[in-house]
Amino acid sequence: MATDNPFVDPATSFEEAGRGSSFAIDATLAVGRNASLTLGTDSLIVLDEAFEKRDRSNCCGLWPSGTANTRAIPFYNVLWAELKDSELTLSYASPSAKSVVKAATLKYPIEYQMVELVNKWILRLLDRAYGQSQRKKRAKVLVNPHSGKGSAEKWYYRDVEPLLKAAQCSIDMTKTRHSGEAVEIAERLDIEAYDIVASCSGDGLPHEVFNGLGKRPDAKKALSKIAVVHIPCGSGNAMSCNLNGTDSASLATLAIIKGLPTPLDLISITQGETRTLSFLSQAVGIVAESDLATEHLRWMGAQRFTYGFLVRLLGKTVYPCDIAVKVAIDDKNSIVEHYKREKTNFEPASERRGYKYLLDDDASATSGNEDGLPPLRYGTVNDKLPEGWELVPYDKLGNFYCGNMAYMASDANFFSPALPNDGYMDLVCVNGDISRLTAMNMMFSLESGKLYEMPGVWYRKVLGYRIIPKDQEDGYISIDGERVPFAPFQAEVHRGLGTVLTKSGHMYEAPGPV
Repeated sequence: MATDNPFVDPATSFEEAGRGSSFAIDATLAVGRNASLTLGTDSLIVLDEAFEKRDRSNCCGLWPSGTANTRAIPFYNVLWAELKDSELTLSYASPSAKSVVKAATLKYPIEYQMVELVNKWILRLLDRAYGQSQRKKRAKVLVNPHSGKGSAEKWYYRDVEPLLKAAQCSIDMTKTRHSGEAVEIAERLDIEAYDIVASCSGDGLPHEVFNGLGKRPDAKKALSKIAVVHIPCGSGNAMSCNLNGTDSASLATLAIIKGLPTPLDLISITQGETRTLSFLSQAVGIVAESDLATEHLRWMGAQRFTYGFLVRLLGKTVYPCDIAVKVAIDDKNSIVEHYKREKTNFEPASERRGYKYLLDDDASATSGNEDGLPPLRYGTVNDKLPEGWELVPYDKLGNFYCGNMAYMASDANFFSPALPNDGYMDLVCVNGDISRLTAMNMMFSLESGKLYEMPGVWYRKVLGYRIIPKDQEDGYISIDGERVPFAPFQAEVHRGLGTVLTKSGHMYEAPGPV
């Protein structure tokens, strides 16, 4: 996961910043005899004699400061500022622990003759604080009270809602009562009334939201307009790790407040007569079983996955399948070059909306229903195998794992070359008959993000695939961490069909391949 500390001002020290000649005269605002506010390079620099008396601990040492009466608040942490009734109020996210921020305020009286100057200064501050990010986001918040061993609702009221309110976001919160309710809510949502749908949950609720939006007659518009975001409150928080760079509810909320709209590839999964949207991953084999077959061990937390993996690893379990794949990039060196090229191909968020992000050769860009989901280029799993596809038997398959994001858990950078909207899925296949030592090394390489480099890991960028399990009457198939029937299915990617918020507006918060 990204380890950049959002609390540290990367600019020079504020003593140097204050002496510099590059700041306009009105960058510093005097507020009373003993306090001043300065727009620094990357921080709001607050000089207040009262800090020395009331805040000797300097927020447990988490705020960078040169003296006891000086504090640098990174613009990233500034939530709002307003002048009301001759009082300037500054709201910001203050660190209370290494991975926790709390809403805090500073208030200063303002003389009548300074009102115009202060209002101009506030505009400059908010421009620095938000940049291209939308202010006062309108949030539909869904809280799964069962997530986080029943703690999600408590975390929402303690860590999430105060920050959203301090940032002047409007909030419409609903507690979900049963599985599938988020699908119904998203399907009926007034998309003109909201900017984001935020799920306080694990990864299951965002999966439901994407599919609810996808069921609408105006699915394309809804998926483009509404940003689906995730506040980590569950046992699986991969979406937040990728988009927000954290599995902390408060830091994720701050990232969402400051987040930039980013198109997201979505995958259509057809199984039987059902079409489902996937945003995260699809798995058959050891990963699916290690997750789904250990539901009864949730009390173990994240360790249940490791336990399930090791049990199957020691047994050298294999999962025979027939697989057909539409490969786009078939070697690791070319994938690394593709990643580097996309990383530098950055466009401002304001230029990256609409159908521009559909692949040029995607049939959905020029034909079919312009309102609902795009048509399927390769048909469904029930159709004849697409031209150029060939079913190949894999009798010793150990793991078939296809991802759309990098992190599959906070410590598992499974798909380091994954990109939000390159129009490809990332596919990993590993044989089940590899040595136990090799398999163990692969598992440990996940934490360092080095799995991609391991010999024996078959890695491809693909446009679609069909997989047909065989020699098993029942087993586990995982779509975004949710169990689906153990039956053949087919997948294809739709470039930029969905919308999320990211910190960069361009990339996942995960180290890429070296």
